[in-house]
Amino acid sequence: MDPSVRNIKSEKIDVERKIFMFDLKENDRGRFLRITEDVRGRRDTIIIPAPGLEEFRRALDSVIAASREAGPLPASSFPV
Repeated sequence: MDPSVRNIKSEKIDVERKIFMFDLKENDRGRFLRITEDVRGRRDTIIIPAPGLEEFRRALDSVIAASREAGPLPASSFPV
């Protein structure tokens, strides 16, 4: 682990067969959110610089609202 990176807050959620880790971190270049998806040991990560977190949240809120408005999910729905 890089000693110049400080962990501020971590959260973990399990959704179906996936694990999502949210790690708010800080280094000498600034603060950022690292989101990691773990699917049976395969990991993919995105990093969002802190100045973009509010815009990211607004986009996510918009997508959540659209999902609610679209009604219930079909019983056989599973994301690709």
